[in-house]
Amino acid sequence: MADEKRDEFLQGVFPEGFAWATATASYQIEGAWKEDGKGESIWDRFAHTPGKVYEGHNGDIACDSYHKYDEDIKLMKSLGLTHYRFSIAWPRIFPDGTAASLNQKGLDFYNKFIDALLAANVIPMVTLYHWDLPQTLQDKGGWPNPEIADHFNDYADICFKTFGDRVKMWITLNEPICSTYLGYGIGMHAPGIKDPLNAMFKTAHTLIRAHTKAYRTYESKYKAQQKGVCGITMNSDWDEPKDPRNKDDVEAAERVLQYKLGWYASPIFGKAGDYPAVMKKNLEQKAGLLGLPGSPLPEFTEEEKQLNKGASDFFGLNYYSSRLITNDTSGDPAHIAGLMDAEETTDPSWPRAKSKWLFSVPWGLRKLINWITAEYGRPQIWITENGSSDDGELNDEFRINYYRKHINEVMKATIVDGCDVRGYTAWSLLDNFEWAEGYSEHFGLHSVDFNDPERKRIAKKSAGFIAEVIKNNGFPGEEATTHL
Repeated sequence: MADEKRDEFLQGVFPEGFAWATATASYQIEGAWKEDGKGESIWDRFAHTPGKVYEGHNGDIACDSYHKYDEDIKLMKSLGLTHYRFSIAWPRIFPDGTAASLNQKGLDFYNKFIDALLAANVIPMVTLYHWDLPQTLQDKGGWPNPEIADHFNDYADICFKTFGDRVKMWITLNEPICSTYLGYGIGMHAPGIKDPLNAMFKTAHTLIRAHTKAYRTYESKYKAQQKGVCGITMNSDWDEPKDPRNKDDVEAAERVLQYKLGWYASPIFGKAGDYPAVMKKNLEQKAGLLGLPGSPLPEFTEEEKQLNKGASDFFGLNYYSSRLITNDTSGDPAHIAGLMDAEETTDPSWPRAKSKWLFSVPWGLRKLINWITAEYGRPQIWITENGSSDDGELNDEFRINYYRKHINEVMKATIVDGCDVRGYTAWSLLDNFEWAEGYSEHFGLHSVDFNDPERKRIAKKSAGFIAEVIKNNGFPGEEATTHL
């Protein structure tokens, strides 16, 4: 009975002014990988390395949005979007990653694109870093090198200065745990480094410092005049104790959330400006087992802690799926599951998307929003990604069902639970380059024919569904969903 109540569909609408967006990322859609002075990124290098990406796919052309953004904007208008979330390619602005290499043609491209968005009455929501680090900075050690935080701040500064008269919503980093764990922990993503006990923790530390530096630069130099906001986007599953009556499972689920989300959120949104206490304690206890002289977790200075605290105007949340958590102290501490003393599983009843990690668990999103609200003192929350993958079919009923239920859970969190959610972003506007999976997984509201030199875009059935939800600002009555 509890599950039936939990899964009931709520008729209603979002508060007036609720934002509706779709999202993309530069490497996944732009193409033009070496045009107009752009430097090589770690994803260019990684995707050009045999064996790293599904069937050798790469983002050299991708959706060709560098040349076809006018078509993309027409799609945005047809959806009725209020906002569009996209990322700027750092190596287009600084080809070698440093301010000395400033590329005017890169600035020109984004100036034109931002102006075109605004002319279409679409508000730009700009991500500064969505994983495409300039390769020259990786050659200097990449994110484990603390100096990269200063280079990122220089890059953020020029973006604020150049685009901030028109861009009023900034996101510094997208999903830093992916850069950390997938990029420097297990090597599944660029730059493909497998060093979970050293580089991984240093990467996270530099990323947090980079975010804080950029936020404080915006706050001190631009915010008063430009009147915008700056935040960070983090991703997390909802972690549900497999046996909610088992105290160890309950504690393990909380611990996993602190590792996945608190690792980055706690320094910025928490009261101490530091890593989660449970994570610090856990890693100190593991040091001996790992053969380390002390915790692999770097330490913030007291000054850094003070700068970290409150260094975000909103909480950007990407949510796709959930996991069931069992307490398990038998894992290898050299791997993240062993560090967390937990085993992650899924429920056989959860519908699975094309991506092997993505199960549709709508109620997990409501629980996660409520957890963030309670844990971090009711921050303003933006859902900056949510979506589902398939084989690319135009009649995408699975995606429609996924969106319908997840958007409804966001509405419950907002109007029933009283959480401060300001907007919802569907991933993605287009089918695109899905990182290590290449073009084999499709997340778009619009299909893209990657075998067609013109990269023809075709609306899927889900595009019509999202347009209807946006027009209605939610689900005002049965008539809004009769076609499902």
